[in-house]
Amino acid sequence: MNPFDDPDGTFLVVVNDQNQHALWPTFAPVPDGWHEAHPAAPRDVCLDHIERTWTDLAPGGPTRPADPATG
Repeated sequence: MNPFDDPDGTFLVVVNDQNQHALWPTFAPVPDGWHEAHPAAPRDVCLDHIERTWTDLAPGGPTRPADPATG
């Protein structure tokens, strides 16, 4: 079974510097370039958090700073 599909697993939500979100199993170290954005919780809780907070799938998402050259 893929550990990311484990309905009974415990997961984190991790985010990279481009505001991309990912589900991450707690037994595995968080990869370089990613940081914890939601504490350990059941899979469905983490997926709900991702759905509510990652609304712009483009790299950088809604929190990307504006480019001063383009405003």
